[in-house]
Amino acid sequence: MIRRVKQTISKRRVTVLIVDDSIYSRNRSKSVELLAKVFDHSTRQFVNGFQLLTLGWSDGFTFVPIDFALLSSANQKNRLNEIHSSIDKRTTGYKRRLEALEAKPNMVLTLVEHALDKGIFADYVLMDTWFTHAPLVEKIHSKGLFVIGMVKQLKQRYLFNGERLTLEQLYRKAKRDIGKKETLGSIHATLHTGLPVKIVFVRNRNNQSEWLAILSTDTTLSNEEIVRIYGVRWDIEIFFKFSKSFLHLAKEFQGRSYDMMISHTTIVFTRYILFAWQLRKEEDPKTMGNLFLFLCDEVKEMDFKTALLQLISLFQTLAEAKVYLSMDIFQCQLSNWITSLPRYIKDCLHISVCES
Repeated sequence: MIRRVKQTISKRRVTVLIVDDSIYSRNRSKSVELLAKVFDHSTRQFVNGFQLLTLGWSDGFTFVPIDFALLSSANQKNRLNEIHSSIDKRTTGYKRRLEALEAKPNMVLTLVEHALDKGIFADYVLMDTWFTHAPLVEKIHSKGLFVIGMVKQLKQRYLFNGERLTLEQLYRKAKRDIGKKETLGSIHATLHTGLPVKIVFVRNRNNQSEWLAILSTDTTLSNEEIVRIYGVRWDIEIFFKFSKSFLHLAKEFQGRSYDMMISHTTIVFTRYILFAWQLRKEEDPKTMGNLFLFLCDEVKEMDFKTALLQLISLFQTLAEAKVYLSMDIFQCQLSNWITSLPRYIKDCLHISVCES
């Protein structure tokens, strides 16, 4: 599936691997193999079930789930049932059961290694705050992959000009983005492992008085590009919602065997891939043959209406701040906006700076 999709995109298009987990609920079960009490971050409660750790590939339009681990609990006190004694320890099924007892960061690295071994490569690995920690970021980076992930304000320290600073302290020292509504600023720092990173601070849409931080090991990217690429991570959230609501993940069978749950999840993932490919064929003319492949543009990541709304929002922010718009400022802001646009929109404009 990924080979088919790659045939329809240019080499300049960014591809990503996305890591995330979701609750695989078996709340009414008692005898399911390796059943455990796992914490649901959305409801802030413990439920009976598993953590479905998933790795997917995306080009910003099509999401393809490629691997998963159905995790029980590494803490024996939280496990309600253990591995059945009848399972042959030489089988692949037993190895998957051992994976279920692994710590989540270890399994993330295992899933990424599996993908690379199968020839599935991407430009970036996207993660949320539950995975973006220095040891895991360093290990993934050592595999030749850049990491972009949101980071929390924890005890973790970053090196900046010889000082060990918290995320809050880095925010105070960050270079501000004047006249930009979403990005507040950025700063270059170093993890305690010695890995250089760029941290972009963005406004929290749910609370305008707060900010969020996105870390990138690719320090050459612009602030806007880091935010844009990280936005692709939302694909996996749509995948989880679709799989549970429409493909009945964890709901359409009553089996108690761990093997049965693995098989069921694999079938659901495969069905989703078929839906994703059908959507791709309907939306992307380049899937119709060589003639369309050479003559059609790539599927769009941003429409022209969205681009214009961004421009209006930019100047509305400047107006609210009562900034005097001289021609130099106007040309500078408009040039920045044009630079952030997708290539197909730039080709329509035929300009790189404001001319009048």
